Amino acid sequence: MQQPFYNESPGLRLCRRQAGLSVCTDIGENYFCRKRQEEKVEEKNLTHFDEKGNARMVDVSQKAITTRTALAQGSIYVSPEIMEAVCSKSLKKGDVLAVAQVAGIMAVKQTANLIPMCHTLLIEKCSLEFLISREEGKITAFCKVKTQGKTGVEMEALTGVSGALLTIYDMCKALDKGMCIGDIHLVEKTGGKSGDFHYNDHIEKSSGKDEEL
Repeated sequence: MQQPFYNESPGLRLCRRQAGLSVCTDIGENYFCRKRQEEKVEEKNLTHFDEKGNARMVDVSQKAITTRTALAQGSIYVSPEIMEAVCSKSLKKGDVLAVAQVAGIMAVKQTANLIPMCHTLLIEKCSLEFLISREEGKITAFCKVKTQGKTGVEMEALTGVSGALLTIYDMCKALDKGMCIGDIHLVEKTGGKSGDFHYNDHIEKSSGKDEEL
């Protein structure tokens, strides 16, 4: 007799696969169990660790300078009261989205100070925009970053989104502390040795592999 597979989102399946996790089907076992994937480990070594397992900053001195872009997004779910205050700009602290926009751009420029192994990059362009869905009670932040360099700006885009959403929470927490931040992920990136990445394509490939299991 087998336990039915856990009903999870494609994004969670993708995260588990990248971490080498699978769903157990035998009764009495945990739903999540670690499986060895020797081939994948060899193909995709974790570059921020040396052969002894010590943390290191990757040497990019021999890499070519190319145009790098990254787009990230994330959302915060708020109450109707907060949504109205944000849209009407009636909060006593000021225009929430205007402040969050500046905070997100500032966060992009501070990424190397927040994430230990990130390189310090010269950011050539950064934009941060919001999409509001009153029906869902959701504010989604989009951060796009561009540079000419030897390493990508994925972490900068993700940090920008995180900083903007945290600022929204900070400015609105007096009304309701039950806001929920989530779904922060890289949407796409271009440039570099690894090539382009598109989140939707990655999810579709991951879902296809799950169906084969």
